[in-house]
Amino acid sequence: MSHSNPLVHFLRHVSFPPDPHLLPTALKSCPALPLARALHAAAVTSGVAQDPFVSSSLLRTYLRFGATADARAVFDGTPQKTVVGWSALVAGHAARGDAEGAWRLLEEMRRGTAGGGGSAEPNVITWNGLVSGFNRSGRARDAVLALARMHGEGMLRPDSTGVSCALSAIGDLGTEAIAVGEQLHGYAVKSGCRLDACVVTALIDMYGKCGRADEIVRLFNESCHMDVASCNALVAGLSRNAQVSEALRLFREFVARGVELNVVSWTSVVACCVHNGRDLEAVDLFREMQSQGIEPNSVTIPCVLPAFANVAALMHGRSAHCFVLRKGFFHDIYVGSALVDMYAKCGRVRDGRKIFDAMPSRNVVSWNAMIGGYAMHGEAASAVRLFHSMLKCKQKPDMVTFTCVLAACSQAGLTEEGRHYFNEMQKEHGISPRMEHYACMVTLLGRAGKLDEAYDLISEMPFEPDGCIWGSLLGSCRVYRNVNLAEVAAEKLFCLEPQNAGNYVLLSNIYASKKMWEGVNRVREMMKDVGLKKEKGCSWIEIKNKVHVLLAGDDSHPMMAAITEKLKQLNIEMRRLGFAPRTDFVLHDVEEQEKDDILAVHSEKLAVALGLISTSPGTPLQVIKNLRICDDCHEAMKFISSFEGRELSIRDTNRFHHFRDGKCSCGDYW
Repeated sequence: MSHSNPLVHFLRHVSFPPDPHLLPTALKSCPALPLARALHAAAVTSGVAQDPFVSSSLLRTYLRFGATADARAVFDGTPQKTVVGWSALVAGHAARGDAEGAWRLLEEMRRGTAGGGGSAEPNVITWNGLVSGFNRSGRARDAVLALARMHGEGMLRPDSTGVSCALSAIGDLGTEAIAVGEQLHGYAVKSGCRLDACVVTALIDMYGKCGRADEIVRLFNESCHMDVASCNALVAGLSRNAQVSEALRLFREFVARGVELNVVSWTSVVACCVHNGRDLEAVDLFREMQSQGIEPNSVTIPCVLPAFANVAALMHGRSAHCFVLRKGFFHDIYVGSALVDMYAKCGRVRDGRKIFDAMPSRNVVSWNAMIGGYAMHGEAASAVRLFHSMLKCKQKPDMVTFTCVLAACSQAGLTEEGRHYFNEMQKEHGISPRMEHYACMVTLLGRAGKLDEAYDLISEMPFEPDGCIWGSLLGSCRVYRNVNLAEVAAEKLFCLEPQNAGNYVLLSNIYASKKMWEGVNRVREMMKDVGLKKEKGCSWIEIKNKVHVLLAGDDSHPMMAAITEKLKQLNIEMRRLGFAPRTDFVLHDVEEQEKDDILAVHSEKLAVALGLISTSPGTPLQVIKNLRICDDCHEAMKFISSFEGRELSIRDTNRFHHFRDGKCSCGDYW
């Protein structure tokens, strides 16, 4: 057996008969169940198995390994059945998720039916073990039921341990159990355990999971002392409820109070920012964390890498990669997968593939990250090849896998291949299509000009289409300027997503492209009535380890004068080479020169101009944009890449566009 060497070493060096004081120590550090059984056999052979210290150590060791049958055999052979032994057995069964066995043991405990021993009345520790065990094994309802039964019997009052465990279970049940949580909160106040640090943390966690951010803040304001665990629960709870600004404010207050924050605290606040789209703040917090002497761990790195990817902070990502190698985190499958995703989203899909190939082990997340990376770069053939490699490696694909494969087919216009994988997903892998799969298919058909077929697919869906589905159709209508279907899709979107300005803008784009200015004005009035404004275009570019943010029409950047001058030079050169601005989609019925001026200040053009004046000739530039790149900017980037001799990479909301020598990697199919 695998642990024969430690066992042989033990048997050779321990005196015989085994000392009843030595055996409990050996059992406490026992690394595996086979070795525990061997030590048990040695104890039986030497006649010390029924020694109280030895038997209780055997009981605890077997329960630690989840061997409840062995533990029960030890307990039944013990002459004196104590409440401690009973409690350990009850908690062990609960921790294994064996609710029936745990409740049965509780009744046996009261009747004294185990091995002829006497009865014992369950105490607070017994009940706490039952509640805690159920909670750890995912049986939240049983955990709450156990505490309620304890309280209902009236003999014992739940203490802070039982209350905190039950609150955790209520949090796992979610909003349906909030009333019970509030009752338990009231009990905690009445019994005086509300001031216990563990109870405070559990209350914050419970309210966070139940969507009650207001209660989280109230608890914080009422607490005279909050420890690091409470801080972590507070940040996580507010993050879960999209209260990122409040989470950051309270985190800063913890720092000001002098609370000794740890790596979990900093990781939580970084993750909070990333999950809520505050990537630049996440990057700043990560740097501040290190300056405070807190070293990131293998959980921090996968949390912060998406922030680097989202703002194109490639150099920061590479620094994190070096840190991973120095600390030996690369073996962690989640760290490796996050690195693959980061490199792909930062425009370095080849580097992502090198990481993927070097990973010592992979799971479905790793495969999805690499397939999704190829899809984002429009490399459908590579995505499909990797998908087939995944199947050959016996890795079972999941829903995300097929979303990535279908997206890859959509980006490359592989209509028939997309149909094939959509059908294969259901027939060969037993995965029922979800909303995102239908959205991919609608995009796939729509981009291929099969708008009626896309609409028919929507009509045949087994569930009500959401905004993503209708948005996919509306986007395709924009490409082909199909006003009739666009109006159908837009009407649905205005009902489903009345606050999404992008839908109104898309419909306006379509009207503008057909010079239907009355329609443009009507949509503009609708936006005004709802109180919406068009989302400003925003682009990010990393230059010399600093991320610059450029907003369309914003002149606040300190180098704006130089940027504007460079744009003028670029426009003169482009026009000399035959470039004509694509003004079809400008949402104003104005003169052509005014349209040119509007297009000139799009954020990606500002970012590229900044990159050109801030880097040496020939340096590749990479820009991330929060919106879809417009036709005019797409055409302009082809010209700029040609006469500037630069490789320009633009990542918009859909994909990467790699411009080189006057051509784009998308082949103008996007």
